[in-house]
Amino acid sequence: MLTIDIGRKDVLWNYAATFLRIGVGVILLPFILRAFPQETVAIWTIFSTIIALTSLLDFGFNPSFSRNVSYVISGVKELKEKGVQVIDNIDAKIDYGLLKGLINAMRWFYSRMSLILLLVLTTVGTYYIHTILKTYTGNHTEIYIAWFILCTVNTYSLYTYYYDALMQGMGMIKRIKQIDIVAYILYLTVAAVLIMLHFNLIAIVSAQALQVLIKRILSRQTIYTSQFRYHLNQYQPKARKEFIKPILPNAVKLGLTSLGGFLVNRSAVIIGALYLSLEFIASYGITIQIIAIITSISMVYFSTYQPRIVQLRVQNDKQGIRRLYFRSITMMFMTFAVLGIGVIFLGDWLLEVIKSKTPLLPKEMVLLALIVALLETNHSIAGGILLSKNEVPFFMASILGGIGTLILLLSLLSFTNIGVWSLITAQGMASIVYNNWKWPYEAYKSLK
Repeated sequence: MLTIDIGRKDVLWNYAATFLRIGVGVILLPFILRAFPQETVAIWTIFSTIIALTSLLDFGFNPSFSRNVSYVISGVKELKEKGVQVIDNIDAKIDYGLLKGLINAMRWFYSRMSLILLLVLTTVGTYYIHTILKTYTGNHTEIYIAWFILCTVNTYSLYTYYYDALMQGMGMIKRIKQIDIVAYILYLTVAAVLIMLHFNLIAIVSAQALQVLIKRILSRQTIYTSQFRYHLNQYQPKARKEFIKPILPNAVKLGLTSLGGFLVNRSAVIIGALYLSLEFIASYGITIQIIAIITSISMVYFSTYQPRIVQLRVQNDKQGIRRLYFRSITMMFMTFAVLGIGVIFLGDWLLEVIKSKTPLLPKEMVLLALIVALLETNHSIAGGILLSKNEVPFFMASILGGIGTLILLLSLLSFTNIGVWSLITAQGMASIVYNNWKWPYEAYKSLK
């Protein structure tokens, strides 16, 4: 058994990587906002949303794979469709045949998903970009080149996505974040230089491609050490069906949950672009990206300790889980309070300083968007606690919440003239009815 030892250094490295990712955005943002016209900023926002949409093809398997890697590393001898095998012996050995079979199953799954992604992006995705560009007055060829680079890099990223599941499941948080830091620095350098050379969107997606390539190379070197390869080579892998069968039900539920989450959090940009001007979408996109940064920082503590929470579940240590949960919630509220106030009172001033061509949304819209994001993050952390039991009780509620958001969004955009308010209120109204309060309540109840 390998103890998943996560401590302050892992948390600090996670914060460092998160702040660097934010720093990269903050440093690049002036280049982007000064170099790109507002229409191009809107296209960039749409690209970012489509990147998020591609993660749905993972369909919940990555967190399921990661969680099951943690189970195997913790000494379990079988993977269950529901619930976990409790290990009493802390010296239980890792079943490398089970682990090798799990790795093979991950490779098999992601090779097929990446081909589907490439097909979807180059057909449906290209048609959508073509539709959006009908009102775009800039260089269409440049956008199409950037788009096809984006298609290629996202396909490769999904094909090698199992590296993330392996490292996360094995508790290599510090190493993951160190690799992220190297990749972010490379991305910043290349993107800034290419933007100054007037490559515009091509600069950003080319830098992203290089970032993904370097990250995957370093991740593979970290995972497949000579010792790890030696252990794997000593065992025959378990059959693929032994993994897909127990993992599939919860993975599908997580996939449906991710789809619901996308409809709640991301559909506004894609649908809004069909109803509102690109200038409005640009302001909304910049505001939401800044709030997404706050959300990421608020989740750092919880995401760092998630593999440890899974292992504590295997060890039936509810007190340890309870302690990490309450610390995670405390860090989340503190982050939103401090950074949210900063955005409301200093955001417009900072954009004026960098001479941005794209403003934030009005303060009252920013405040409402922050409240909606806080409630979403709170119930997401609670969902992560429930998920450690290898159960997904919230998948149907998430789907219904996503459908509700979609219906409200289309209704508000079609039958009212409140404009950008529609993009914010639809998400908040659909979630507060049930998801925002139900899953925190269930998490508190499960931990007594």
